Amino acid sequence: MELTIYDIIQGPVVSDKAYKQNQALQKLVLEVHMQANKPLVQEAIEKLFGVRVEKVAIMIRKGKRRMTKARVITTDKTRKRAIVTLKEGYNINLFGDVATQAGASSSEPVEKK
Repeated sequence: MELTIYDIIQGPVVSDKAYKQNQALQKLVLEVHMQANKPLVQEAIEKLFGVRVEKVAIMIRKGKRRMTKARVITTDKTRKRAIVTLKEGYNINLFGDVATQAGASSSEPVEKK
């Protein structure tokens, strides 16, 4: 199966930790295809966003096992995540101004318009 750059990146991880890494350390946390590797992720990021990538770390999160009331064991999907560190001077703000306006991770009160 041949992966294109649009198949490799499946979307951003939207969590508080991912938001903080993006704002403070210029790191992106992304869901990627299970067959994608570090060079493919680096190439996709550089072509899609026009930035330079310093480092790519990949981790696989195995799906949780759960038991329903009927004693049936189900397993969630296994997912692959990539933490991409951008080179100095490059920045991608995945969360935009919406997070800033909503007061996410901020101790200051939000101004009402």
